[in-house]
Amino acid sequence: MSFKTGKIAEQTNLSAGIFGLLDCTIVLKMEAESQMREIKYAADISSIKEAQARIKPFIHETPVLSSETLNLLSGRQLFFKCECFQKGGAFKFRGACNAVFSLDDDQAAKGVVTHSSGNHAAALSFAAKLRGIPAYIVIPKNAPKCKVENVVRYGGQVIWSEPTMQSRESTAAKVLQETGAVLLHPYNDRRIISGQGTISLELLEQQVPHLDAIVVPISGGGLISGVALAAKSINPAIRVFAAEPEGANDAAQSKEAGRIITLSETNTVADGLRAFLGDLTWPIVRDLVDGIVTVEDKEIINAMKLCYEILKVAVEPSGAIGLAAVLSDSFKNNPAWKDCTNIGIILSGGTSTLQTDYCRNGN
Repeated sequence: MSFKTGKIAEQTNLSAGIFGLLDCTIVLKMEAESQMREIKYAADISSIKEAQARIKPFIHETPVLSSETLNLLSGRQLFFKCECFQKGGAFKFRGACNAVFSLDDDQAAKGVVTHSSGNHAAALSFAAKLRGIPAYIVIPKNAPKCKVENVVRYGGQVIWSEPTMQSRESTAAKVLQETGAVLLHPYNDRRIISGQGTISLELLEQQVPHLDAIVVPISGGGLISGVALAAKSINPAIRVFAAEPEGANDAAQSKEAGRIITLSETNTVADGLRAFLGDLTWPIVRDLVDGIVTVEDKEIINAMKLCYEILKVAVEPSGAIGLAAVLSDSFKNNPAWKDCTNIGIILSGGTSTLQTDYCRNGN
């Protein structure tokens, strides 16, 4: 009799535990949805889905790759979203395409202007070319030659600036005044953020729905903002981590300080990750990014080599930093993240040349 009673009690406790777990999951989802409704961010799941429909005729749905060798090295199951295969060579084409094709005819007639170290510049030039409008591109003098060549190839008109954010912005303002073109910021723009968020829709709805976490490069925050907004709308329990160079760790400092921190100078091989958070991207990074992993340049270069040698994919330093973060001791040894076993990594771009200094600098 006591045995049967014990079994019934066990089953009752098990049922209670299961329903309790379900209740917790439901509550977590409701709380996340409530938070995202209460706080009005620059973009949301609706604007991201609208962007997906708008840009679908123009973009590539990029593949997801995996490697047992890299799984063993990381101790996790890794899924690489290859935005290096996107048109223009980087994820930036999504946001640029959404922004350009969001303009009405009167706005578009005078063209678009932006400032960028390369990938957004090329993406905007290409998107403008598709719509048949001019693109005025302010590029810092220290931008990689291969990225500048892409801008020219896609028909963008290059205007040089000094390699500081102040010079980039003031030069763009001057061009804006002279041409009457529409300024499309590289990351601090609702349309750009929404376009980048389409990566999460592809990754989680169509390709790898069971992810525990996504690791995303961070600079100005446009990419990670879009990815985080979409990912947490689809799965509120998913974690979103940023990967950032030690020599340009303003986002990590900003998270710690609770406000936007800018640096007087940056020093990293990842030339695409030298910008600072904007007033539209910061609230999303502040609230929805679960952690920031900083890595040294030598770790980034090693990750580039692994991508090339094992995945057989050529990525630039900014694109390889997600893998560098997952392989870092700070990520591997963080007990709070040990349950992140299925991880998506955004390989954000592949704009580099065969005769590059990146790998030589790592020797």
